[in-house]
Amino acid sequence: MDKTHQPTTPYLVFLFFFTLTVATQTTGSVNCETGSLPYPFGFTDGYPIRFNCSNKTAEIGEFSVQEVTNANIYVNIPPLCKRDIRKIEHLFRDNFAPSILQNTILVQGCNESSSDCSIDRNFVEDRLNQSSCISQVRCLNRSTEIKADVMSVLEVVNRSGCKYWFSSITTRSKSQRSVNLGQLRLDWWLKEGCSDTACSANATCTNVTLSGGGFGHRCTCHDGFYGNAFIVHGGCRPVGKRKGLLHKLIVFGIATLLGASLIAISIFAFIYRHKRSTSSSKSSLANRLFCELAGNSSVPFYTYKELEKATDNFSDKNKLGIGAYGTVYAGEFPNNSWVAIKRLRRKDTPSIDQVVNEIKLLSSVSHPNLVRLLGCCVAQGEPILVYEFMPNGTLSQHLQHERGHTPLSWPLRLSIASQTANAIAHLHSSVNPPIYHRDIKSSNILLDHEFNSKVSDFGLSRLGMSADFDVSHISTAPQGTPGYLDPQYHQDFQLSDKSDVYSFGVVLIEIISGFKVIDFTRPFTEVNLAALAIDRIGRGRVVDIIDPCLQTENDPKMFASVQNLAELAFRCLSFHRNMRPTMMEVAEDIQRIKLMYFGKETGNSRSRSETDMKRLNSKESSPRV
Repeated sequence: MDKTHQPTTPYLVFLFFFTLTVATQTTGSVNCETGSLPYPFGFTDGYPIRFNCSNKTAEIGEFSVQEVTNANIYVNIPPLCKRDIRKIEHLFRDNFAPSILQNTILVQGCNESSSDCSIDRNFVEDRLNQSSCISQVRCLNRSTEIKADVMSVLEVVNRSGCKYWFSSITTRSKSQRSVNLGQLRLDWWLKEGCSDTACSANATCTNVTLSGGGFGHRCTCHDGFYGNAFIVHGGCRPVGKRKGLLHKLIVFGIATLLGASLIAISIFAFIYRHKRSTSSSKSSLANRLFCELAGNSSVPFYTYKELEKATDNFSDKNKLGIGAYGTVYAGEFPNNSWVAIKRLRRKDTPSIDQVVNEIKLLSSVSHPNLVRLLGCCVAQGEPILVYEFMPNGTLSQHLQHERGHTPLSWPLRLSIASQTANAIAHLHSSVNPPIYHRDIKSSNILLDHEFNSKVSDFGLSRLGMSADFDVSHISTAPQGTPGYLDPQYHQDFQLSDKSDVYSFGVVLIEIISGFKVIDFTRPFTEVNLAALAIDRIGRGRVVDIIDPCLQTENDPKMFASVQNLAELAFRCLSFHRNMRPTMMEVAEDIQRIKLMYFGKETGNSRSRSETDMKRLNSKESSPRV
């Protein structure tokens, strides 16, 4: 097809691009009824720079003024799909125009030829909350020499090759440490360049280079002076003349401070009593919830003294790890059996809700690849859970070679992937209503002394709809771990079994690559492992993400197996949930990949796995603490 007849691609491009280090959404605006502005700004005729006043807000055209400084005007550019790009002409006037270095213009409806580099579209979506019209984000670097302090409307409207103005980004300092989304920075000036009569006495004059040629100027009072630096409206006055006023203000401030201190002491006393009361009610809530569970659950209760003794008074030497809501310890009971004891932070209501949820779910399901809950305890509002002990730590620790763990062989990785898929498929398909885990990740996949996998941490899990109802999802706020979270669930708040499928797809990529899920040392577009994998697998470059420890270059059969698993992971990572397989289909596909790798003789598979386990598990009799 002739390119000239192709529809314009609705993507965003950056006209002026820089490295973003901090992102903040701007709020607030100049109130034109209660706020006062320094000369030369005003709301009536006679001021060189006049703003409109609409709904008590200072405006330039349709854009609200958020702040005015001695050099700049900041205006709000709310994200809007298909805003005519010529609307930016309102911000080019005789006395102001957008700054040339500190602004990034987000535009739409551009030709492919108008951009030459790309930027992660999630960066714009997450911060400007306008994902509905963003299909691709690109940037266009300036190639012309900068000859002015301010932009020309010709550069934006006529040379960009774009139809729409979506929003803007500006920095608040030359170091670019403060970045504002949805905001545009303007430079302002008065006509003519600096002269002997441009500013008042004790003021500095600054030239502003204009895009069309010529100069404007601004005036600023010297250090030690205050007031208006322009000849009109009083000029700059010495700070010393304010001594009487300052003295009065200091006396007033001291009196106010004393009064405020008395009020603050009273408030703190009230808050302290309220916190003690709240703490007591939380403790009562925890005990009540656990008592209710005791009557409805087969999970046994332990005393606090039993768990304290098992962990050597919760000593650091028995500490296994620290999670989002508490710490996990290794414990040994008198019968020489080892357990894992998760101690949640004292009187933490969210954690209490999650531990109650975990007890209910784990006591209702049973599967060899789901971690077993052995008991629980509550002491003074502090919930504690007791699990079976996993001496070989987490899958994540092995893939990242933490704590001196030896790299896993490919047969073991396939086995762990298969067992984990079977466990999740059991939650989705073999219980009614189904259970959605919501936090599938490699650090929640535990390994026992034979390297069998056990899915753990059901604190965020939710029950799906019963099979009696024809509903494919439930609506709930997205929760989970960055890098594993289903992007469509994050977008529409619709939780389904396919959300776990996406997270498991990320785990499969971890198993193949050994890469971290989020790694800021990688290039900007590859920080997220899922994005990196989708790109490489989609381009047929699976070899780029294979863990070097696997040494597939010497084993064509292993490489074929890795490639088959990567293609399955690619399907799991589809953005649209209806394009992803079910966990039951995933489990069946992994089983087929195993059979293709090991051959029809399953005994051969068993012997190779046992050899790997013996090599890795040299201390089966004692836990790794």
